[in-house]
Amino acid sequence: SSSRDEALRDRRARILSRGLPKQKPIEGVKQVVVFASGKGGVGKSTTAVNIALALAANDSTKEVGLLDADIYGPSIPKMMNLKGNPELTPKNLMRPLKNYGIACMSMGFLVEETAPIVWRGLMVMSAVEKLLRQVDWGQLDYLVIDMPPGTGDVQLSVSQNIPIAGAVIVSTPQDVALLDARKGAEMFRKVHVPVLGLVQNMSVFQCPKCKHETHIFGADGVRDLAKTLGLDILGDIPLHVNIRETCDSGQPVVISQPQSDA
Repeated sequence: SSSRDEALRDRRARILSRGLPKQKPIEGVKQVVVFASGKGGVGKSTTAVNIALALAANDSTKEVGLLDADIYGPSIPKMMNLKGNPELTPKNLMRPLKNYGIACMSMGFLVEETAPIVWRGLMVMSAVEKLLRQVDWGQLDYLVIDMPPGTGDVQLSVSQNIPIAGAVIVSTPQDVALLDARKGAEMFRKVHVPVLGLVQNMSVFQCPKCKHETHIFGADGVRDLAKTLGLDILGDIPLHVNIRETCDSGQPVVISQPQSDA
């Protein structure tokens, strides 16, 4: 009967929920937005950095933080032009490093710049837990989390341990990237994290001399995926040398060239 099926479903849900960690908000943080991608090299960190800066620029009353959850390949220190070790508070919490008004925390502040992180999964999970819970964020309206690529332990741990307002999936229009971007979106849906939408990055290259436009990674692939998944396109970002150069130099385009097309 339907009532018996419903009772079985409820019982199964209760059993499954026992094995999941309880979600606990990060102290002082109002909203958490995660930036993810199915695969690396699609510009996820660049997008996360510029969005964090844009959130702060659009409303000076808002406090914004940026957490680099990519343990193996932290890139936030370089993009935000930050170096050094975090100081400790009397409560033994790490103080984020700050630039352009954004509080930042990254594994890159805790190890040498050229040192590889050669860790197994449990050590990575422990590091993520420390970056989430042992940081004095103060009072933040938004914490932007730059996730590592893929759908592994870190994504699952972050999604299950803290309440997340929403996830943004970044992808190029290339078919190979889209396959993994779809997996990323489906993963967040499975762990009940709202997917706010998709960002199509490196969508078109315009020759600086003749202005001819070339779709190096294909055209409108992310738009087609968004339609399939019933999601919004939040942005369509061109492949532009200024975006790359400014992030590489630690002066992201939102800060250094706010009036430019890029």
